Amino acid sequence: MKKTFTLSQVLCQMNKVAHTYSDAKLWKKLKSVYMAAGLRIIYMVLLLFYVLKDENVSREDKALIYGALAYFIVPFDLIPDFIPIVGYSDDLTALYYALRAVWANVTPEMKQRAKLQLAEWFGAFDDSLIADTVLF
Repeated sequence: MKKTFTLSQVLCQMNKVAHTYSDAKLWKKLKSVYMAAGLRIIYMVLLLFYVLKDENVSREDKALIYGALAYFIVPFDLIPDFIPIVGYSDDLTALYYALRAVWANVTPEMKQRAKLQLAEWFGAFDDSLIADTVLF
């Protein structure tokens, strides 16, 4: 039986782990899971990271980003990451929610930096694979 989680359950978990965030932990996690997590999830993480570093972003938006990135980092979450196919689905929900909420802060430069990092890790890729990452 497949268990589904509500957005409020994921947000509650994000709030519980937000204090565990650090840049070093994020980059360590990214480097160890980027292939398993996939292009789209890593793109979302990178965009959130670059928004977080922007001094013009509000504290509220940064708090939401901290929660989403911390949730991505922690080894314990609603659906363990090692479970094939569905392991990153809860992380994806948290990342998507946060990115959608702060999308107005995402600049073309942030998108470019994220794409350059993706190319370094994944090699050449088709932009259409990430073009619809956040649809509005």
